[in-house]
Amino acid sequence: MKAYHKIAFLILVNLFCLLQNNFAQDTVSVSVPTKHKFKAEPLRATMLAVALPGFGQIYNRKYWKVPFVYAGFGGVIYSIHFNSKEYNIFMKAYQDFIDNIPATDSYLSLFHNVDPATYDPVKEPGNYAWYKERMLRQVDYYKKYRDLSYIGIAAWYLFTILDANVDASLYNFDISNDLDLKVEPVVLPLSGQAYMGVSLKLTF
Repeated sequence: MKAYHKIAFLILVNLFCLLQNNFAQDTVSVSVPTKHKFKAEPLRATMLAVALPGFGQIYNRKYWKVPFVYAGFGGVIYSIHFNSKEYNIFMKAYQDFIDNIPATDSYLSLFHNVDPATYDPVKEPGNYAWYKERMLRQVDYYKKYRDLSYIGIAAWYLFTILDANVDASLYNFDISNDLDLKVEPVVLPLSGQAYMGVSLKLTF
């Protein structure tokens, strides 16, 4: 009786494979036209971005990114201008404050409604040291953020170059829904006997 089972099993497997081959022969391959005729080159996009910020994004046809590129540069440049101006104001005021020359009094614009006698270096040395420390602290503060702004403009420039390179590299990356699922019969030898099974193969 076992021999009949094996013969019937082999007949079913051969029949299944035959039907599968017949179905496979009836399939028609259809060529799908490419979505983009333009092919971006990462090296060219990078060189254009290095030559002039925003050109790499234009080359990649990501026009909507160009305003963000220049908005970023504008923000960093404004930060450089603001911090440099404040740094110069407090540096000049600090220098005028410690030189003890009455004619150099640019620091008065920073002291509102303050009696000069309250920070006299002879009469009020404690207050004088406090005002001096506060101005020096402001000098250091604006100098720090001015320097960071210079680093920021270099970092933003490198970011725009990297963005152009990545966009060009991924521009022609093929993302399709064409997945192939293949069903095949298999023979599973378990415990000295053959059993019928099904194999699923997913191809990307």
